[in-house]
Amino acid sequence: MHPVPHLTERQAWSASLLWFPDPAKPQAQHETDGLLVTAREADGIVRVQAIGPYRELAPQYHDLPVTHWPGLCIAPGFVDLHIHYPQTDVIGSPAEGLLPWLEHYTFPHEKQFANPAYAREVSAFFLDELMRHGVTTALCFATAHPESVDAFMTEAQQRHLRMVTGKVLQDRHSPDGLRDTDTELSLRQTEDLIRRWHGVDRLGYAITPRFAPTSTQAQLHGAGEIAQQFPDVWIQSHVAENVDEIRWVHELFPDARSYLDVYDRAGLLRQRSVYAHCIYLDETDRRRMAEVGATAAVSPTSNLFLGSGFFDYTASDAAGLRYGLASDVGGGTSFSPFHTMHAAYTVARQSVGRAGISLSPEHLWWQHTAGAADALDLSGKVGNLLPGCEADFVVLNPQATPLLARRTAQTETLAEWLFAMIVLGDERLIAHTVIQGQSVNIDL
Repeated sequence: MHPVPHLTERQAWSASLLWFPDPAKPQAQHETDGLLVTAREADGIVRVQAIGPYRELAPQYHDLPVTHWPGLCIAPGFVDLHIHYPQTDVIGSPAEGLLPWLEHYTFPHEKQFANPAYAREVSAFFLDELMRHGVTTALCFATAHPESVDAFMTEAQQRHLRMVTGKVLQDRHSPDGLRDTDTELSLRQTEDLIRRWHGVDRLGYAITPRFAPTSTQAQLHGAGEIAQQFPDVWIQSHVAENVDEIRWVHELFPDARSYLDVYDRAGLLRQRSVYAHCIYLDETDRRRMAEVGATAAVSPTSNLFLGSGFFDYTASDAAGLRYGLASDVGGGTSFSPFHTMHAAYTVARQSVGRAGISLSPEHLWWQHTAGAADALDLSGKVGNLLPGCEADFVVLNPQATPLLARRTAQTETLAEWLFAMIVLGDERLIAHTVIQGQSVNIDL
């Protein structure tokens, strides 16, 4: 028998409930009159203790205070697999494509994050914006400055959030003020930051080469050695996003079989490695990622905005590749998971050069919650409401706007109801965001 954890701060929440009984499968369960019970366990983490129909659970927990939210729905907090917090202020910047966008907007702006005070201010705004949109866990890029990581981690820790970030590694083809002028120092800084932050409270560290063209072989292989030294940290970067980028990678790494192979040769492809975009992978690449347990962060609003291309769901499923959804702010155009899910549906329907598919509303929602958590190797911790999951959730208001209220009132199936929110929803749908059992309404 497992020991019963010491429980404090026990709470109950009454509303309709949405969750995934099997976190590995995109089939949701919806209880129209449900009860969710949470408690703080001995390690200080607030977790779900029970979930199910109110009529069945209420007698077992009659002594608990109950928060009643009639007409609202409690659902898992959203998980964003790829986002750049330093790009908060370049969202919506026009450009002719990825590389010009980086040169004209992103790189100049990121230089400012050497200033700890500035990094703290942006981190605070960014994290509040995530929560306002119902995102409770994210895998984030910082900048090349260690100060950007310290600032982000400090603000995330204060908010009791489960967040992962890392110092960007870029020792070539980068402007002054962002380029790592001392490769060995950049690697030592990475190790120092891992020891300082990884596993502290609910924080995690990600080894973060920006993308292959901005790192020398020495930096990439040094990052791979750090990954071997710390097998439980994450790895994040970009791969196969843009045809011009791919051509550049081929010129810089002529011995590599593919763009992905550059990372594989450096020891950066394994469990807990998350690669954004993965648009132009071939069958060998996809099967290699599946073989090692790596993950694709699907970024549909960014891919559309920058004209990069379309993620191939059919080929990825055939290869057994793990994936989940990501906003990719600031190349991505919205913090909203609803906008991201809507874009993913639209992109999957495209039949240019391949067969289009219709992703089910449940599958889309799963990609941004339980599926994303599984892809991040955090299944059973975030992205779901099963007992044992950490108590991070959102409270949805299906009547948030007149049009949404009118449409959801006429839906006859769970799929129709979810799809109405995906297509018509935005941050107004989020009535409450709850972190560790505490409602944190953000009014900006």
